[in-house]
Amino acid sequence: MLLTKFTHSCVRLEKDGAVLVLDPGTFSEVEEALDGVDTVLVTHVHPDHCDVERLGAVLRARPEVQVHAPEAVVAELVERVVRPQRLHTVVADSEFTAGPFHVRTYGGQHALIHPLIPTVANVGYVVDDAVFHPGDSFTVPHGLTVPTVLVPLHAPWSKMAEVIDFIVATRATRVHQIHDALLSETGLQVVEKQVAHFAGVYGTEYQHLAPRESVELPAV
Repeated sequence: MLLTKFTHSCVRLEKDGAVLVLDPGTFSEVEEALDGVDTVLVTHVHPDHCDVERLGAVLRARPEVQVHAPEAVVAELVERVVRPQRLHTVVADSEFTAGPFHVRTYGGQHALIHPLIPTVANVGYVVDDAVFHPGDSFTVPHGLTVPTVLVPLHAPWSKMAEVIDFIVATRATRVHQIHDALLSETGLQVVEKQVAHFAGVYGTEYQHLAPRESVELPAV
């Protein structure tokens, strides 16, 4: 399975001629990421994870594309005249197939930003038991060790210690960064130096992926 990272939290997976894209948000190269897409998975409704205008335009142009997302995302896409039959509401602790991909869901709630800011539903996705995209959460998949984990590197709702603890808790073989668009180049270097070091202490390889960079994921 080929994984391609785009800016921030958008990731594209390709397998057996099928394309699955996670979190095509406003900071990402949405049209490029969605080129030839079959299935879109969205973790939550925040615009940096789901650009409903651009995603809606792609869905109207390509009626065969399917979307799996929390209820709030589905509601926004329906408002943009996307047929509900193509939109599938997901919750945590479920599983489904999307073409050749098998998907498990975890989590359920966005990480707390501030007590005065309401939380929203957030669903993390494990694809083919090979790669985990947690969205805006440090939820660890229960009962499953996923070899490749996408780690939210920096956010208004996190601190570096929590990032490190999340990586250690997943027991992943390798991690790649997502949710990194708010970091300057200097800030990215500072955070990645510490995260890579402590990941390595616990046997996990940290590998930075630049936007549009691809990596082949081993089969599980």
